[in-house]
Amino acid sequence: MTKKAIAVLSGGLDSTIASCVYAKEYDIHSITFDYGQKSSKREIKASKEISANMGFKHSVINLEWLSKISNSSLNTNKEIPTLNEDQLDDLKKCSETASKVWVPGRNLVFTAIATSFAESENAEIIIVGWDKEEAVTFPDNSKEFLKKFNNLLKIGSPKDIEIKAPLINLNKLEIVQLGKKINAPMELSYSCYKGNQKHCGVCESCIRRKRAFKQSKIIDLTKYEIN
Repeated sequence: MTKKAIAVLSGGLDSTIASCVYAKEYDIHSITFDYGQKSSKREIKASKEISANMGFKHSVINLEWLSKISNSSLNTNKEIPTLNEDQLDDLKKCSETASKVWVPGRNLVFTAIATSFAESENAEIIIVGWDKEEAVTFPDNSKEFLKKFNNLLKIGSPKDIEIKAPLINLNKLEIVQLGKKINAPMELSYSCYKGNQKHCGVCESCIRRKRAFKQSKIIDLTKYEIN
């Protein structure tokens, strides 16, 4: 019997590559969350295309309530913060931008819901795209968060389920290199916070994506409004 997995797939670079790491070993059901984010339509479109490309079952989960309690620029009328590439390693600046895009309890909620799917479908693992570079300013991407959530599952779930974060020790450069190595459909992924047809090229997510491709010397097929 084929082993089953649930993948939390935003359609972004990290979750795409993380999911593809396990594509040959597991029958994957990818889930994408619509929490009123500006990029929801583009993220859902990307996730559907990635899932079709990789042979994943795909579902969209509506979390409209999350946008109603959020103060984040991702799912309110507040302006998305922008950065320059030379600010990406400025911890103070990046902490400021992270606070402006922080959605209350997002990864806690996403992972808890993924656990429900995993229990229901007898999936052995939940795949997430948490990584080392994002963990600097987003604690719910960290090794500690991963470890403690897995400990929680041991207590709170009757099933033997483990969260797998294959990018947890990698920065964006290394993530892109891994994506190339495993032939992940990175060109189908969508990382921009703004949700336009093209990546804006100036939000932090776009800047990190651009830098990773540039540093890796891997061709970036992403279309940006501002290069």
